[in-house]
Amino acid sequence: MSQHPALPYLRSSEKGKIVTATEAVRLIRDGDTIATGGFVGIGFAEEVALALEEFYLSSEGDAPYMQGKPRNVERGKNVLYITERCVFALRPDGLELTEVAPGIDIERDILAQMDFKPLIPRDPVTMDQRIFREGAMELREDMLTIPLDQRFTLDDQQNLFFVNLERFTLRSRADIDAIARAVETRLGGLNRRVYAIVNYDHFSIVPELLDEYSSMVRSLVDRFYSGVSRYTTSGFLRIKLGEALEKRGVAAHIFESAGEAQSDWRHVEGNAGSRPDHDKRAIAG
Repeated sequence: MSQHPALPYLRSSEKGKIVTATEAVRLIRDGDTIATGGFVGIGFAEEVALALEEFYLSSEGDAPYMQGKPRNVERGKNVLYITERCVFALRPDGLELTEVAPGIDIERDILAQMDFKPLIPRDPVTMDQRIFREGAMELREDMLTIPLDQRFTLDDQQNLFFVNLERFTLRSRADIDAIARAVETRLGGLNRRVYAIVNYDHFSIVPELLDEYSSMVRSLVDRFYSGVSRYTTSGFLRIKLGEALEKRGVAAHIFESAGEAQSDWRHVEGNAGSRPDHDKRAIAG
């Protein structure tokens, strides 16, 4: 087992025993992650936090392997102290209160419990409420979610409009309006119609919004599209969405793959002069 780099610089009396907060912070190596528990004022290792602040803000550390200015701050690293009530960030001139848990009163629950006043240059933001709920936080969905404004791509050369609704969850009328606005922003200034290919893989929608969503789709078809091919691997979505679109007079067929949708586009565009636009296979996202 490798030896901690601070051990050679500790006195014999400091090894293998309970040490003070000041002595403890001397064991922290540059780049280490530090975690403490407890509420502010109730079980929180406040002396350690203060010792850390004093050590890293000092003009020079007394440990030989960490001498010089506070390197984590100097190098632009984030140093955070996270408790159940709030979050502090280490700044060059002190600790800043940056986040507060939902329902916490800053004066009563935080400042009144501290021996010093942290920096508060701006209103602290509210910590993510999911942290305090039971069950999974569903972080995977956040990490994989593509911002809505990045889901629409216009290929001017092919006059083709790509709509990527993969893994998009439509939960409200606001989501319907946001999709409509995104399409209008990209196509409203064109003096021509475009063909759209829509990816519905892993798309989900609240059942009671299906009719309203289909109405919005019909409006986009009438205003902007020469035709649309859409696809999803979900048989259930093909049936439900297809039925809702059919009620609005929009072609109900939904393909199973991107390849099939692109083949349909080529076929429809190749026969564009043989039938009116509104008779083409059409749907929008």
